[in-house]
Amino acid sequence: MRSTPTVIANTTVWSQGRWLAGQDVRLSGGRVTAVEPHGLRAPGGDVLDGTGGHLIPGLVNTHTHLHQSIMRGVAEGEPLIRWLRYVAEGTVALTPEQAYVAAAAASVEALRSGTTTLVEHMWPHPDPAVHTAILAALADTGIRAVVCRGVADRPDTTRKWGFEPRLMDPLEVALAHVDELAARTAGGRVTLGVAVPNPRSMTPDGLRRVRAFAGERDMTVSIHLLETPTDDAMCREHAGTGAVGYLRDAGFLWERLLAVHCCALDDDGRRELAAHGVGVSYNPLSNMRLGSGVAPVPQMLDAGLRVGLGVDGAASNDTQDALETMRIGAYLQRAVHGRADLLGFAAMLELATTGANAVLGAEERPEGVVPGVQADLALLRFDRDLACVPVLDPGATLLTTGSNRVVDTVLVDGEVLIADGRSTRLDERDLIERAVAAAPPALLDGRASAVLPPPEPAQPRPAGRVVPGGQ
Repeated sequence: MRSTPTVIANTTVWSQGRWLAGQDVRLSGGRVTAVEPHGLRAPGGDVLDGTGGHLIPGLVNTHTHLHQSIMRGVAEGEPLIRWLRYVAEGTVALTPEQAYVAAAAASVEALRSGTTTLVEHMWPHPDPAVHTAILAALADTGIRAVVCRGVADRPDTTRKWGFEPRLMDPLEVALAHVDELAARTAGGRVTLGVAVPNPRSMTPDGLRRVRAFAGERDMTVSIHLLETPTDDAMCREHAGTGAVGYLRDAGFLWERLLAVHCCALDDDGRRELAAHGVGVSYNPLSNMRLGSGVAPVPQMLDAGLRVGLGVDGAASNDTQDALETMRIGAYLQRAVHGRADLLGFAAMLELATTGANAVLGAEERPEGVVPGVQADLALLRFDRDLACVPVLDPGATLLTTGSNRVVDTVLVDGEVLIADGRSTRLDERDLIERAVAAAPPALLDGRASAVLPPPEPAQPRPAGRVVPGGQ
């Protein structure tokens, strides 16, 4: 029996930029219908006791790769291009069982950190059964998701000027499959989009075809952009223009494009993306892990870019803990800019709950938990974790010490998917056992290294302070 409470009683709510204590939050039809003082009306129906808890909007993870949750720790210490080759070996060998287990595990882990919506940037893959398995896992966990099905049309085994050929199918086949998946998920919590690995993986004609396809269907397109300077270097070498110019010239900058990472995005690039309404997914932990650089988030916001928070896949983070990502995302910018007053709790929560929602076609919630918004909510209990008590300032506590340990209850569409920190839909012990069994042999026994070239010599880096954008 699925639990859909009609009221979350006597809790402290983040609403309209402040904490409101002693509130009853009423729910109906998957939405918040009222936020009112406790006891103003008789509770009625199914009551979720929120006493001592703090209620926030559910977090939106604007970027992940679900299948990577069975690749945690892979290629640790390798630079991005070589790391991608290792991940590609595991992805080529991916079975539907591995895809299901990985997506289910990642989704439950995300929910347990207060994430109610995720954007799946699916790698191109020619096996329809893999996509079906991922959709089945999302349906079983109940999380809301934008699933961007991967496409590419420039093959290149090196991954420098193109994409892994073994994972590609013809562009017309891939786009037809997007339509098929969209029809299959219509009316549910999963919507479809398109995922482009990076500018280098698509020809100009391919970019124009994807742009037309997505525009006709009002779909989100997710693209890795300038995670490192490689995008610019390769585009200049092969096309005579930088990565942003390459996309612009193909008409590939518009308000439903989500540009992921953007560590090497310069002033001109920021202005160009902002002028076209492009959104950005900020992925601080994976950028740190892979040594990619630091996305210039304050400068992006100043330029008018819409910025959301991304956790990234578990092969480069290596968790799906959105609260940890929120904290590190703030701290990283403070360290780079030498300012402790950057990106406090309110600013980071806005990034994490609504920053890029318009690009995703998702509901925007800049005022937090207010009447009318979707009942995608996370109830936190700081007394679940000794590191979070006493609570002097709930926002400061959540930003500085909050983790998935304090997430007690998570609702999507008003349905309780996490209760007492555990999934209400899946047996987590069984899922753990299946995840252990799903480890990719190609990565465990070292066969991936046999197909990789020797490492390139390390390039000297200037001493001193880290420069925003990784330049």
